[in-house]
Amino acid sequence: MKIIIGNKNYSSWSLRAWLAAREGGFNFGEIDIPLFRPDSRERILSHSPSGKVPCLNDNGVLVWDSLAIGEYLAEKQPALLPADPVARATARAVSAEMHAGFRDLRTHMPMNIRKDYRGFGRSPDVDEDIARIIAIWNDCRARFGAGGPYLFGHFTLADAAFAPVCFRCKTYGLEVNGAAGDYLATMLANKHMQEWEAAARAETESIAEEDLYG
Repeated sequence: MKIIIGNKNYSSWSLRAWLAAREGGFNFGEIDIPLFRPDSRERILSHSPSGKVPCLNDNGVLVWDSLAIGEYLAEKQPALLPADPVARATARAVSAEMHAGFRDLRTHMPMNIRKDYRGFGRSPDVDEDIARIIAIWNDCRARFGAGGPYLFGHFTLADAAFAPVCFRCKTYGLEVNGAAGDYLATMLANKHMQEWEAAARAETESIAEEDLYG
């Protein structure tokens, strides 16, 4: 099994697939392809039919798109989704909402682990996205989180979906309190999140299009 990913500092989609695989206990290799270079798309297309990252190659079985990769991994490791049908449906719903939505947050607060952008990127629309995410975290913790510190107790694909937001909270200095704040602290302390962060900070590539605020 191999996962093709982009820069760890910037590629939020790559983080989701990589983290799900790590937390699922899979043994896999990484193919790292720096983004926004003249040869980036050609290199990615040699591994991924969409020309985008992430892409999972499981002994010749190709799965692209982070949401599809997560579902594929959950077929092999069912613990990546809650066992209870209602909780499982909710985990899928909030993961899909994160996957498809929050455009203003993505545009004005892109994942950029190495930067300190506290105070940047705020607007009424971004604040609305942030408020919705915090509401999701609080609701999932209240309804389904009794068995552990994650959204559905133990780590699931929903946590992988929101992992890039957790790094954004750190980069942009977002204040998150209560149950959502405790959840954020749990995610940032997760050993695989810290592994990813350390690797991101060790990268030397800089992408001007992603360094929005200097």
